[in-house]
Amino acid sequence: MKISEILKGRSEKTSVQFVRYIFVGGAAAAVQYLILIILAEAFSVNKVAAAAAGFIGGLVVNYIISVKWVFEGSGGKSKAAEFAVFSLIGVVGLLINELFIWFFDVILSGKNMFGGIIPADKYYLAGQLIATAAVFFWNFFARKILLYSKKNPNEGTGKN
Repeated sequence: MKISEILKGRSEKTSVQFVRYIFVGGAAAAVQYLILIILAEAFSVNKVAAAAAGFIGGLVVNYIISVKWVFEGSGGKSKAAEFAVFSLIGVVGLLINELFIWFFDVILSGKNMFGGIIPADKYYLAGQLIATAAVFFWNFFARKILLYSKKNPNEGTGKN
């Protein structure tokens, strides 16, 4: 895989799309974390609610860059339908994300899990890091398979 192949043009190769999605995921995660930290730390918004707001911001960034650079269009679907399916996959990711934030912020915060390296009121950030990795893989493969797979329209019909 060449750098020019990763950076330029369209590609249906999963390996190229995955590498591109790492960059897209990084940009979306940066937006997500920025919103989360600003809302939670500067405005004392509930951490689960702040994480949800951040996730929505990241979802929008992810969609815009993904359809322009990572994945080919979804075929016959309208942009509204494509965004709806993209968002539904994102909602599952949001639920995974929220579960990790809640678990680390509510369940683990009263425990000394990290030997004092991380203050208990910042455990939600450790949960966010783990959730980011889990949701990254969920989002990429779910979107690749369910939304942007290039299936042969004659598959299973004997017309190949």
